[in-house]
Amino acid sequence: MKKLGFNAVYFGPVFESTQHGYDTADYTKIDSRLGTNKDFAHVCKELHKNGIKVILDGVFNHVGRDFWAFKDLRDKKFSSPYKDWFHVRDGNSNYNDGFYYEGWEGHFELVKLNLYNPAVKAHIFETITKWRDEFGIDGIRLDVAYCLDLNFLKELRRHCKGIAGDFWLMGETLHGDYNKWLNPEMLDSVTNYECYKGIYSSFNELNMFEIAYSLGNRQFGAGGIYKGKQLYCFVDNHDVGRIASVLKNPKHLIGVYTLLFTMPGVPGVYYGSEYGFLAAKSQGDDALRPEFDVDNAGNGVLDVPLTQTIAKLAKAHAALKPLCTGDYRQVALQNRTLAFARSCDNETVYSLINAGDNEASFYLNGAGNYTDALSGETFDVSKEIKIPAYGAAVLYQAGNINTAETPVRVETKHKAEHHEKPVSHVNHASKEQILPQAQLAKKPDDHVKTLKGRLTAGDLENIAGAVIEKLWDIADERGVSIDYLVGRSDEKHK
Repeated sequence: MKKLGFNAVYFGPVFESTQHGYDTADYTKIDSRLGTNKDFAHVCKELHKNGIKVILDGVFNHVGRDFWAFKDLRDKKFSSPYKDWFHVRDGNSNYNDGFYYEGWEGHFELVKLNLYNPAVKAHIFETITKWRDEFGIDGIRLDVAYCLDLNFLKELRRHCKGIAGDFWLMGETLHGDYNKWLNPEMLDSVTNYECYKGIYSSFNELNMFEIAYSLGNRQFGAGGIYKGKQLYCFVDNHDVGRIASVLKNPKHLIGVYTLLFTMPGVPGVYYGSEYGFLAAKSQGDDALRPEFDVDNAGNGVLDVPLTQTIAKLAKAHAALKPLCTGDYRQVALQNRTLAFARSCDNETVYSLINAGDNEASFYLNGAGNYTDALSGETFDVSKEIKIPAYGAAVLYQAGNINTAETPVRVETKHKAEHHEKPVSHVNHASKEQILPQAQLAKKPDDHVKTLKGRLTAGDLENIAGAVIEKLWDIADERGVSIDYLVGRSDEKHK
């Protein structure tokens, strides 16, 4: 994560539960299927040592039927001291408990908590303090924040900001005016589902007007209702299909992630999607939330250009202030193209996206030379700028950052050992196996110099044949054409 440029990790539910984590049994104990509290404390410590903040999923709207207080209620019925912790009344439940209780949106395995009860709020606040003390967490993502009582959110904020002024509170919201939850009395950020839909829909329908309207007219432009606010932006998560499966044309992935990292807000990448993992919503939760194993990632394309692009975008987002706090100004818009500027403190960054299958020309009407954070090329923004089909550019004034040769590596586990492996090939054979005669060097150019004069035409033919054979295997396995795989590289790398 650090080498990909991420500076925070948001964990889904990690506490004791019966099934999927959102049916909490004990807020204070790490799920035994994952490990122990000591294990997780160690994970958090290592993340912090590497400059990565820890955000936990706070599931406070409901608990599972095995939650200790609800088990007491099931045992003692209305004589339980915890009966007022839930919304209970006379009648019966689907589980024949001898009383009726409210479940979350009709799901009675998820028992709704009574957040008006001071004892319940005290238990939740004590839980958060314990998480901070034991794991050093830096914030919370509030599950189904749109269901939570607004006064509860105000009290929650006061408690959390009392723990640490920079304690981050992000809430899951779907529809309506996000300002209802995103305000100085409640949450620091909320999920931007409006733009989530707008992003994939704009690329699928080749209609950039949709996302441009959300970004400029509604949300962040001069009269935007969220101008200056930091919404949590994403293109997939644990509840929706993987973006690589949702898109009609996977060649749009580069443009999608460029838009995600350059639009206003806090960009988030769902684990595995940085490698092009595939999964449709119709396949169910197990497909959307797989165990993460890079070496055996059979449901993804392990796309090198995509992974490297995301790393460059993350580095640019961290280094360029306009991408974090700058305003939003639309510069150019057609069905298949979008360009906008983000500016603050006399510094401007341009984001250019071409969703079309032909080269596109952009006229920014700017001044001076700007460097593309993705390619390293320099452009005069007062002149025509050409972006290749399915391409993108993030232009900044030279001297701020250097992202053109960002090394992208991922840590993987093999048996009991820990290795670092460059994400530079689709299969997991080592370079020593592929190029046995080469003395490996640190940079691609050095590889070329090392190989010069050592390989005969026959050697090159054998290597090319092996690569092409492997590409056919991968294409067949992924259900795509070999032209599609080769087409994912730019002209320089083909």
